[in-house]
Formats: sequence, C-alpha cells, structure tokens
Amino acid sequence: MARRSIAKSFVERYGLWTGEQARAAKAVSQAIKKQKLELVRFSFADQHGVLRGKTVLAEDAPALMRSGVTMTTTLLAKDTAHKTAFPVFTPGGGFGMAEMQGAADFVMVPDPATFRVLPWTGNDGAPNTGWLLCDIVFTNGKPVPFSTRQVLHDALAKLKAAGFDYLAGLEVEFHLFKLENPRLAPEDATWPARAPEISLLNQGYQYLTESRFDQIDAALEPIRRGIAALGLPLRSVEVELGPSQCEFTFRPQAGFAAADTMTLFRAATKQIARRHGLLASFMCRPAQPNLFSSGWHLHQSLIERKNGRNAFAGNDREGLSATGLHFLAGLIEHAHAAAAFSTPTVNGYKRYRAYTLAPDRAIWARDNRGVMVRVMGQPGDPATHLENRIGEPAANPYLYMASQIYAGFDGMAGKRNPGPSADAPYETKAPSLPKDLREALAALRASEMFRKAFGDSFIDYYAHLKEAEFARFKAEAADVGAGEVTAWEQNEYFDLF
Repeated sequence: MARRSIAKSFVERYGLWTGEQARAAKAVSQAIKKQKLELVRFSFADQHGVLRGKTVLAEDAPALMRSGVTMTTTLLAKDTAHKTAFPVFTPGGGFGMAEMQGAADFVMVPDPATFRVLPWTGNDGAPNTGWLLCDIVFTNGKPVPFSTRQVLHDALAKLKAAGFDYLAGLEVEFHLFKLENPRLAPEDATWPARAPEISLLNQGYQYLTESRFDQIDAALEPIRRGIAALGLPLRSVEVELGPSQCEFTFRPQAGFAAADTMTLFRAATKQIARRHGLLASFMCRPAQPNLFSSGWHLHQSLIERKNGRNAFAGNDREGLSATGLHFLAGLIEHAHAAAAFSTPTVNGYKRYRAYTLAPDRAIWARDNRGVMVRVMGQPGDPATHLENRIGEPAANPYLYMASQIYAGFDGMAGKRNPGPSADAPYETKAPSLPKDLREALAALRASEMFRKAFGDSFIDYYAHLKEAEFARFKAEAADVGAGEVTAWEQNEYFDLF
C-alpha cells in the first residue's frame, strides 16, 4: 500500500529554518498552550526600524509559524509619513522586480528564538499575548533584498567567515512625557497626524541627581519592569540632563541579539508608556522649548571565534590592538556615508553641535565625550571597546550595526590608520559630519565600499526613500532659524519613533 506524502510547509519547502529554529518552534507551540495565550503578534522591523505586523489567534499561531503570514510589499515602499514613495503599480513596482509589482505579497517567517510573552498585555493580571520577530521572504521563497534584518545577517556572516563575532552594548537616551492631548479629534487626523500635546515629568538640568530621578521614577517603574520581564539585559536606568529625559543602558550582546533588543526596547517602551497615560519619544530633538537632544551611543568590539578573546584589547598607549585601530580607522573613514544609517532623519542632524557632548566632526580620542568615537578601556583591559556617539535613537538598529561592521571591516582589510587622538575635539581640524540628511545620502550614494557591502539595489532603494523624505521636508516645512526644529519634524517623528 503506497504511503501518502505529507505536504511540506512553506518553511520546510524553502528550507527557511535551521534545525535549532525548528526545535525552538516546538517549544514556542508548547509555551503558547501552557501559558494559555490568546494572541500572538507576528512582527518585522521595516526600513525605518519600526515594527509592523499582524496579530493572530494563539490557536492558529503554531501552524502560521510554519506557513508564514503574508503582508503587502507596499510596506517596504513607505517613507516616515507612511506614504508610498515608489510607483508600485508600474512594471517592476518601481523596483525593477516582478515580486514588488502591483502591491503583491511577501511572507513574514518568524524566528522562533525571538519568542516572548508581552507582560503588559491582558486585563486580568495575566499576560495574554506572545510576540515573534520575523524575517521576510517573497512568496517564491526568495529573500527580500530590502529586509534590514537580512542586511545585518549578511554583515555578521562576513565577520564570522573572517573569524570574528560582533559584540554590542546599547546606551539609549529618550524622552518620557505626560500625555495631555493625544490629538484624537477628527480634524487632528491629518496625514501625518498632528503631534500629541505633552507636559514634562521633571524640569531637568540636574544631571543624575536623586531628586530628579525620584520625580520620574514612578513613571519609569512599569517600563523597567516590562523590559526586565521581556528578558532584555537591562543594566541601568538613569535621569539625563534635559527636562523629562532619561537613559537606559544594556549589557553587551553578540550578533542579532543587540539589534533585536533595541527593536523590542523601543516598541515596548512606547507601548507601556501609552497604557499609563505617557508618551515616550525616541525622536532626537523634539520641537519643545528647552529640551535637549537624545543620542544612541553604540558600544562595540569584535570577539575572536577561535579563543573567545576580545580582538580590540591591546597593550600600546591607546589601549587598542592593531585590529581595533584598523576597525576604528574604518569608522572614521566612512563616517559621512554611514551617517545615513546612524542618523536617518532630518531631525537627527540638529544634534551635531560643538560643545554639547555630541560630535560635530569625524574624530576619535580616549575617554573624551566630545568626539565621534571614544576608546574605552585601559591597556590590557579585556573589556576594551569603541563607543560610537554619532547615532540617534530613531536609527534602524540592523542598518546602524551593519554599517559599523562594514566600515570597520574595510578599515581592517586596508589596515587603515585612524590618525592621532583628538584631545581638543571641538578645535581639532577634521572633516565635519554631514550638515543634513541630504548631504549624508549623497555620500552614501557615492560610497563604493557601502555599495559593494550592501549591494547597489539596497543603497539606491534606501537613498530613494530618504531623499523623498527630505524633499517633503524642504517643500512643506516652514522656514525657521538655523538649527531650530520645525513643526514638520514634530509631526513626522515625535510619535513615530
């Protein structure tokens, strides 16, 4: 008697999971049932690092993990106003790709290793919603070339082939406000919507004082508990210098973990805050009086796979090995083009000001907070690493980290020299960082290194999206003084990020 063949799932048919992921998927199915979850969110980080997805009934989630969940490809064509920046109904959809034409589907395929239960959901005290971060592929099983998580995967694979793993720690500033008016009147529902009205939780200007921290502690508590319950490696919760400004730092993680942590941290913080009548914003410089800019400092090093040692640790006067110095030189060499990934909004460039503890030129130094890259650790210190202070909190973590890896790796390949330490950062003669997003995008388009690393199609795709964003800014924003934040930026970024 002939045996009946069992139809393979989408994941099996195209070999989209490793054996480890397949085993993790079984554990996820068991956890969904054991914890009596009602819903599971399938999410992917889009080109801006914003989570998009669908929520399914928990009873259907195990099967959907293997079949995938479809989404429209137009989501990959959206700018920061959620407006479509490509002619998707023309041949090739504006991308020169049949798979992107006519608002066709792609498929979200979850990474079972990312499964978590969202502790802030549920109305009876028991969480009722699970969460899965997804990779994206076309319906024919081919990878989507605009998947930012895949971009980082490729960068990590290149490092791995060279014998290294990437280690990253996060230091993220953001603002937390009391939400006064969410702008839900019909006349406020413009596209993009008018930014919500807020008030401060503290007056700031007392950096790291107990009194200012205690004023904001009650608001931070549910966020801190939620982050901890997600299993994210939170290390510290701090009050920053600016009014209603705070900072969370996270212990170093290898590979995808740090980027996934940043993605879920931002989403969780915004969601928990909103449920408590607050608004968390990772916009760099909100258009409110007296506020300070927020940065995202990325701490990074390479680990030698053969022995687990820190490849940046050295014994010379700078405390960096030759590998570390070359990686540092790559970051400096490609800083202009990489800014398009580390600082992807119009708003973020208004942070680059001299004498503000933010960088304004592509330089480095040991333990100096005025430079772009700060060398951390004494000679022989096994924890030696580089702190890049260029990023804004709204950056897509997958693209930001991939750009760092490729820039640093190019420095290693060319055995570049970073030049002398800049001990007077705001007087040192060095190339200025881009003055605006348009300048950064021009540098990115002209970068042979990034074109080779990311591929021409991705660079042209990303630059087109961001150039459309900048063009709308120039066309729609009212003229203001140099360095001032416009209402356009506030409406565009304040509640999105």
